[in-house]
Amino acid sequence: MTDAEYVNIWMRPERPARGPRPAYSRAQITASAIRIADAEGLEAATMRRIAAEIGAGAMSLYRYVPSRDDLLELMADRLQGEIDVEGMPSGDWRADLARYADGLRAMWLRHPWIATVQRSLPRFGPNQLLVIERVMGALDAHVSIDENLALMAILNGYVEGAAREEISWAEEVRSSGVSESEWMARSGPYVEQLLKSGEYPIFSKIVMEAHRFHLSRDDQFRHGLQRVLDCIAAALPQAAESPTSAHREGREEPDGARAGS
Repeated sequence: MTDAEYVNIWMRPERPARGPRPAYSRAQITASAIRIADAEGLEAATMRRIAAEIGAGAMSLYRYVPSRDDLLELMADRLQGEIDVEGMPSGDWRADLARYADGLRAMWLRHPWIATVQRSLPRFGPNQLLVIERVMGALDAHVSIDENLALMAILNGYVEGAAREEISWAEEVRSSGVSESEWMARSGPYVEQLLKSGEYPIFSKIVMEAHRFHLSRDDQFRHGLQRVLDCIAAALPQAAESPTSAHREGREEPDGARAGS
C-alpha cells in the first residue's frame, strides 16, 4: 500500500454517507475480537471467527475493518479505554500516575495477548488520546513536554516490563504444569551449589538477603512503582511536590495551609 492509498482507521467513516444503515459496527466487531482473543489467544481472532460469532459473512466485515492491522488497532485502543483516568489530572500527580500504572497493569493482566502484539507507530485512537491528555496532564504544569514524554516513558516502561514478566511466568506455569514455588524447589540443589562456590557474591546476596521474592506480585509491583515515582519526583521542581508524597513522608500540611490561609 502506497502513502497515497493509506488511510488511518480513525479517518474512515464508519458508515457510508448514503445507502442502508450498516448491520454491524466497529465496536461490535472489536468487542467480539477481544472476547475471542481473551479466551483462545490473539491468533484465533480472525475475521472468519469473528464473523461466525456475530452471525455475519467474513468478507462483509472488511467493509467495517479493512485490514488485520486496523483490527489490532481497534482492539488495542478499546483496551486503553479500560484504564480509569476519570478526574485526572487531580492536582496530585503522584496519585494520578499511581492510579494510571495500576490500571495499565491490570489491563495487561486481563488481556495477556496484548504482550504479543507487535509494537508499531501509534495511530492515536480516541481512547489512547484521552489517556495521553489525562495522564500527561498530571505533569504538564511542572515540566516541559519533552521532559514529560521522557518521564512517561520511564513509567510506561516499568509497568510494561513488570506486566510482561508476570504474563510470561503465568504462561510458563500453564504450559509446564510447574508452579513458581515448585520451580524454586527444583532449582534448590543448583542454587546451593552456586552459593557454596563463593564465586557469585551478588547472586548470593539476592538469594540470602533479598526480601522482594517473599512478597506477592502485587506488593512487588507497588514497591517498584514507588521507586519509579520517586525518580520522577526527583526530576520535578520542588514546588511540584505531590500531596501524596508529603503524606507518605509524614509531612502533613498545617491546618492553616490546608484551609488556604
